[in-house]
Amino acid sequence: MALYDRDYTIDRGATTSLSATRVDFLKKTYQLLALSMLVAALGAYLTMPFVESVIKFRWLIFGAELLVLFFGLGMSRGKPGLNTMMLFLFTFLTGVSLVPLLASLIGMGKGAVIGNAFLATSVLFGALSLFAINSKTDFSSWGKPLFITLIVVVVVSIINLFLGSGVLGMIISAAVLLLFGLFTIYDTQNIANGAYDSPVDAAVSLYLDFLNMFTVILQFLGIMDND
Repeated sequence: MALYDRDYTIDRGATTSLSATRVDFLKKTYQLLALSMLVAALGAYLTMPFVESVIKFRWLIFGAELLVLFFGLGMSRGKPGLNTMMLFLFTFLTGVSLVPLLASLIGMGKGAVIGNAFLATSVLFGALSLFAINSKTDFSSWGKPLFITLIVVVVVSIINLFLGSGVLGMIISAAVLLLFGLFTIYDTQNIANGAYDSPVDAAVSLYLDFLNMFTVILQFLGIMDND
């Protein structure tokens, strides 16, 4: 899911090179992104012994994620410290949400695949980010098409909850991987071009891109069962 309708208007100025200020902004963004991943891992680690409770209250946890994402982070914008706390609260909750999947993998003796999926996602994410930063192509017009596609994918996913089609589920997964790969390019270039006011907001967008790609890559590795 996207944090915003990321259809930005960017003042590109006279130069296409990154200024020292933007380089510093990118550095802070990726530092927060790395810390967010660590917090998510901590959330998964601390709640792994309580997997049954996590499954029982999974919709409540998911609801809490949405509240923090759309309201907590929105209300804390421009409030240093508070927005960082909301970022880490959100990523902690996403780590908790992954516990049932991770626990099932570990229970089947496939825990090593988790690391492989993370490595594959990191390589893909890194390659797309480098491409976006170094590309001379302007991706700023991708915002609305990507957001509309996201809405369509979400609607089709909800429909498939009732249909239970494995084939459609795989098609949706492929679409999600492609979609958030494109979002990674779009978001990274926007960050480099100064579209974000705060490294926290930028880190949230990139974290969502990474998280969705990571989950789908786990699916493509045959990790998830039919449910």
